[in-house]
Amino acid sequence: MSDQTTAIEVVAGDPRDPQATALLQASHALMQELFDPEDNHYLSIDDLCIPSIQFFVAREGAQTLGCVALANKGSYGEIKSMFVDPSARGKGIAHRLMSQLDAAARAAQLTAIKLETGDKLKEAHGLYYAHGFEDCGPFGDYEANSSSIFMTKSLT
Repeated sequence: MSDQTTAIEVVAGDPRDPQATALLQASHALMQELFDPEDNHYLSIDDLCIPSIQFFVAREGAQTLGCVALANKGSYGEIKSMFVDPSARGKGIAHRLMSQLDAAARAAQLTAIKLETGDKLKEAHGLYYAHGFEDCGPFGDYEANSSSIFMTKSLT
């Protein structure tokens, strides 16, 4: 009998695809539950559809289980909208999304990848550290606050 396991693939996606939209809405709801409105820095679905943002999804068969975006900020890229469906966690999806982000940033000749994440998202911190990120100060338009953690990874 053949193996019925479907491989997980990471591909370019569309934030307006119903499955991707559902993941983004779940992520937004979680951020609204955990953090004060002024400390939420997620992008709207429309904001994820601009030319300077690459959006990726992780699929298992026809099901979208995770997403992430890379915003090209000129010299560096910023990770936005990293989210994996809670029912799909533990399958390595976040690691695959991170590998895709790294490859996309290098292909765009960016010198670093940066991110802002919340202090309560401990699993995310571990993921980012495992992929070579280090703590840094605020960047871009961000300001220091009590719930944000900023990280960077050099690509040079």
